[in-house]
Amino acid sequence: MDLGIKGKWALVCGASKGLGLGCAQALVADGANVLINARGAEALEAAASSLRSIPGAGKVLAVACDITTPEGRAAVFGAAGGPGKDFDIVVTNAGGPPPGDFREWERDAWIKAIDANMLTPIELIKATVDGMAARGFGRIVNITSGAVKAPIDILGLSNGARSGLTGFVAGVARSSIAGAGVTINNLLPGAFDTDRLRATAKGQATKTGKPIEELLEARAKGIPARRFGTSAEFGAICAFLCSQHGGYITGQNILADGGMYPGTM
Repeated sequence: MDLGIKGKWALVCGASKGLGLGCAQALVADGANVLINARGAEALEAAASSLRSIPGAGKVLAVACDITTPEGRAAVFGAAGGPGKDFDIVVTNAGGPPPGDFREWERDAWIKAIDANMLTPIELIKATVDGMAARGFGRIVNITSGAVKAPIDILGLSNGARSGLTGFVAGVARSSIAGAGVTINNLLPGAFDTDRLRATAKGQATKTGKPIEELLEARAKGIPARRFGTSAEFGAICAFLCSQHGGYITGQNILADGGMYPGTM
């Protein structure tokens, strides 16, 4: 299927590895120009090199910075050879805040979580959405978490910040921009085979004394699909939402979790 995004500019955050990289790969494979962002310069440049090797790849730019800061966003929008703020596609993505007991979180922990997982996506939407509307095409996808639909008690920082973003998107996606060819959706990952998942398993292994692979196997068996998702699968879903064919989907929370969520809605 031709996604109809050849030559369009996409910003993909947190794209040095994992789900963000999977999204960038899918967009590049269908002809989009991409600017990828992450904080680690070495890993980001390695990701950019891999993207440039995809057959038919267009322009691939890499800007290593902290997108949660005004300076980081200025670096992305001011990148030489980039589109400025005239991105056609924006994929927001930030690592989740640490787990823990809410009784131990001070105000600074909450502010950091909200900055990364709510306010930064809103700033990126604010900076790009009017240009998209003026050009008659725009796709914004926020990578959030399956915990938005099924909260996990130890992930209170993530639950709170990402739920705030979900509420904001529900309103703005249905504003006047919807009639101007601009969609905003949230893509909610469940358990995907990423470095973050394995780091969590490593922590559990240390606490329990069980082998990491045993813990991962047990968790995978608890998923109706009986496996973890892949970054390529996640990227393909993202790319469809960003495509010409996704124009009638907006304000939605798309859950990709192998069937883990037990609800009907």
